[in-house]
Amino acid sequence: MSKDAKQNFGQDEALYRPIYETGKGFYITVSILLAIYIWSLYMYFTQVRSGLGVTGMNQPVTWGFYIVNFVFFIGISHAGTLISAILRLSKAEWRRPITRMAEVITAIVLAIGGLHPILDLGRPDRMLDLVSAGRLQSPLLWDVTSITAYFTASTVYLYLPMIPDIAKLRDRGGKLRWFYTFLAWGWHGTEKQKKILNKVINILMIMVIPIAISVHTVISYIFSMTLQPGWHSTIFGPYFVVGAIFSGIAALLIVMIAFRRAYHFENYLKEIHFKYLSTLLLIMSFLWFYFTFSEYLTGIFASEPHEMHIILYKFTGPFAIFFWGMVACNFVIPVILLGISRFRTIKGILFASISVVVGMWLERLIIVVPTLANPTMPLPTGIYIPSLVEWALFIGGIAVFILGFVIFSKFFPLISIWEIEEGRKEGIKEVEERIHSYLPNT
Repeated sequence: MSKDAKQNFGQDEALYRPIYETGKGFYITVSILLAIYIWSLYMYFTQVRSGLGVTGMNQPVTWGFYIVNFVFFIGISHAGTLISAILRLSKAEWRRPITRMAEVITAIVLAIGGLHPILDLGRPDRMLDLVSAGRLQSPLLWDVTSITAYFTASTVYLYLPMIPDIAKLRDRGGKLRWFYTFLAWGWHGTEKQKKILNKVINILMIMVIPIAISVHTVISYIFSMTLQPGWHSTIFGPYFVVGAIFSGIAALLIVMIAFRRAYHFENYLKEIHFKYLSTLLLIMSFLWFYFTFSEYLTGIFASEPHEMHIILYKFTGPFAIFFWGMVACNFVIPVILLGISRFRTIKGILFASISVVVGMWLERLIIVVPTLANPTMPLPTGIYIPSLVEWALFIGGIAVFILGFVIFSKFFPLISIWEIEEGRKEGIKEVEERIHSYLPNT
């Protein structure tokens, strides 16, 4: 073990503690989450055995929780790679403690969200038909292609910046040294290795931004490429992307606050980080309201009968409680808690973030169900009530997300140690030089 390595271990020991110190809380948390996962897995096998009749889906509401949660989880994935890439690209120094948490969110949530269309199939083997009989004209094929590309790029983008930290764990020794040695890829921190790594990260962060934007744009095409009232809209592409970033930032803030409290990362995740991200969340709240207002204004102004029927179904009909709940969660509550400095505390930011996550889930529900429940043909209005199976798989998805984070924290640092060290050594100097380059010469 080198002298520098020993010195760094002492300086950032808090970042290693979750890996090398395991308390009862870890085992209790993992046990509970595994129990929920096993229960949801059993419920899914019940669906596979009995068919989609065990769900609340019916005619005409043929899409339910599975598609709602598919769009919801894929949206949250934008918290990671996209935000991380933008912060890296803009050289925001405050990004260093939060980029890895953001990137882990993307990898885990994409895997969960990507499986939901399979849950929606009565026969999972039919997913292979996309490979053998996929049509280029189908937005579903575009969807699978974009999500696969995004997951691949995001996983690589998560792994590569982890290599220097994995090498630190290898040098520290222990029972898993063989594991870290394999993943470290012979990293020894030479200038040549650092130069190659930084170059690859720079290339990836430029690539993932358009890929991430394309993913939720393509997901919106599943709806907007149809002629269904409430879906056929040119605004859906940017509207979905804005909503994805909005919910992603909120999810990132929740994760940061939770692990800050659980692992005592107060010295790394400071109030300034929450202030910057909460400001971005507030801006996204106004941007979301602008898109929502524009979407419904154009529909109301045109007053097309079928369109107006669905809008009124949301505004004053059976879905009114969900619609106005969405507006309160996504706009009213965040603006009050984040716009008034007295409420803009860690607790206030946490409450606002939870509100946004709930509100964005409601938005997905409002997009999917009302249009299907009100067919253009002269048929009675459909009724959709999710079954226990659907609730179980939704709760199971959330449990897998938390479980993935907890297990990741047991093997790898949740905060990039080498980036923190780089910030101490080089970041301050770079910021000073950058500031002097902005200022006029005296």
